[in-house]
Amino acid sequence: MKTFFAIALLLAFSTSCSPGAMDNFLNSLNDGQIGQSKIAQGLKEALRKGVEKGVQQLAVQNGFYKSPYKILLPKEAQQVTEKLRFIPGFTNVESIVIEKINHAAEDAVQQAKPIFVDAIVNMSISDAMAILKGGNDAATSYLVRSTSNSLYKAFNPIIVESLNKFGALEYWTNAVTAYNKIPLIKKVNPRLDDYITHKAMDALFDKVKKEELNIRTNLRARTTDLLRQVFALQDKS
Repeated sequence: MKTFFAIALLLAFSTSCSPGAMDNFLNSLNDGQIGQSKIAQGLKEALRKGVEKGVQQLAVQNGFYKSPYKILLPKEAQQVTEKLRFIPGFTNVESIVIEKINHAAEDAVQQAKPIFVDAIVNMSISDAMAILKGGNDAATSYLVRSTSNSLYKAFNPIIVESLNKFGALEYWTNAVTAYNKIPLIKKVNPRLDDYITHKAMDALFDKVKKEELNIRTNLRARTTDLLRQVFALQDKS
């Protein structure tokens, strides 16, 4: 029965849970039906499943490149490529760079999983209780706070490596540097790898958030008897 109530903390993610239902749930904690350590354990288990599924769906061939998460060049870069497309040697630079940066993101996202898992394992009881009482994006917000720096460090070198294999990073930097020397031109940031890294991170966090929403609200996502029992309580709230 304790295991059942540990998983029941997933109710905290649900926007459909009424204030009265939440009060009843929190009162059950005070009554000793479940301890705070069990809350943290159940939250970690549920969150880990959502993270693993989200990462898995992005870390495949064309998981970024042929999906709504496709990373495009920033507007400043598009202004550069628009002018460069008439210059020999630069004609296809935009399409080639876009393909490479998206495949780099697909490689990089695989490294995100252990970083997420580490953040989940190290979640404190106070973190778990804050998420339990928080809004529908409390878990994602926790992961953003806990993993952003580590994720950037994991993503950026892989993206740089992928761009360097093509020679795109040096080529792009030289092109932008030359562009910035044009009189009266609005200067742009040649650090394209920094932009790509942050866009990939944004996509990853968004995907995880959607997976969390799926497990909370999609009846078909309740693939075990235990999940069906837990979310049946939510449906009655």
